[in-house]
Order: sequence, then structure tokens, then C-alpha cells
Amino acid sequence: MAEISSLFVTRLYHAKLSEHGPAIDAQELEDSCVAIAEDDDAGLEWCEQNGYPGYTSYASLTDLPWRSPIFADLVKALDKHVAAFADDLEFDLGDKELVLEDIWINILPEGGIHTSHIHPHSVISGTTYVYMPEGSKAIKYEDPRHAMMMASPIRKKGCREELKSFIYKAPEVGDVLLWESWLRHEVPMNVAEDDRISVSFNYKWE
Repeated sequence: MAEISSLFVTRLYHAKLSEHGPAIDAQELEDSCVAIAEDDDAGLEWCEQNGYPGYTSYASLTDLPWRSPIFADLVKALDKHVAAFADDLEFDLGDKELVLEDIWINILPEGGIHTSHIHPHSVISGTTYVYMPEGSKAIKYEDPRHAMMMASPIRKKGCREELKSFIYKAPEVGDVLLWESWLRHEVPMNVAEDDRISVSFNYKWE
């Protein structure tokens, strides 16, 4: 009898932020994100100059955990989630560890989109969801083998999840998603009238 197995698995971690670390008040985190965005003139200017939809603190602020106590608590929780994911991935970290590299706010307005990208030079990347208006789009992950599929036929509709070319995950407020940083992903256009708010981050090995 033939034996068919799955090779080279891509793992995706999906959990409630509250499963690890200090309790995070969702409304306080949302209010902090909005207040920081309103005061971040350099970040708003960068977004305007670079045609970035909405707001991101990625290019302007590197001190969110120092700037706001709730972000310090958030990092403590994320550290524990990342450690759990690293255990699942069976990483041999040796005498080094996975540590926060950067963390930033994303506010995506109606019509905004984050095109397909990876996070080079990092090990684990992720997002926690702060405000998701009704109709918000799911995050989209791309099969990393895409460029090597060449003449492969398309998959049947309703095929098994591990065989799909794209996977969509629809997170809720308070969720955290983690993936290895080489995994290409995007956020489709926000068709909701309200802003979609999230906090993204990278962890490095050092």
C-alpha cells in the first residue's frame, strides 16, 4: 500500500493574547495606539511621503514599550507566546535566545492595503489585533513554494488546507498570530468604513 506523507511543514501559531503574560485591556491598548498615532508627527509625515495608507509607527518610533506601560505588558505577553511557538518549531537556540527586535502600530483605513511582503533578517514575526471593524479582511499567507510550482495545475476547490496556494486567517480582537519571518503575507484591502488597528512585531536570534 502506498504511503504518502507531508514534508517541510510551515507552522502558523494562533492564540488568544490572554493565554500568556499580563492581562491586556483591549480598550486601553486601542486608546494608546490612537493617541500615539495622533502625536507622531514624524510617522504621519513618513506615511504621507511614502504613500502609505493610514498610519504606521514602523519608520518613526522604536520605544513603544518605554512610551506606554501597556506596551511593556504587551511585550511580556508576546515573549511568552514566541517562546511557546519556538518550542513547537523545535528550534535549537543554543546559548542565544529570541528577543524582540521591533514593534509597531498599524492603523489601516478604508481602502488601505498592505501588499505582499516578508520580514527579512528576523526569525519570528507576528501581529496582535487591537480593533477589527465588521467586514475587516483576513490576513493572507502565500505558499512559499509558489515560485517553484512552474507548470503545476491549480488545486481543486475545497482541497485540504495544507495543499492550498493561499491561506486566509480571520483574527479577532485579542488574537495573536505568529509565523516564521520568511513566510510571505499580505493584508487585503480594508473594505470596512472604520480603521483596522493592529500591532506587529519581529523577533531576532541573538
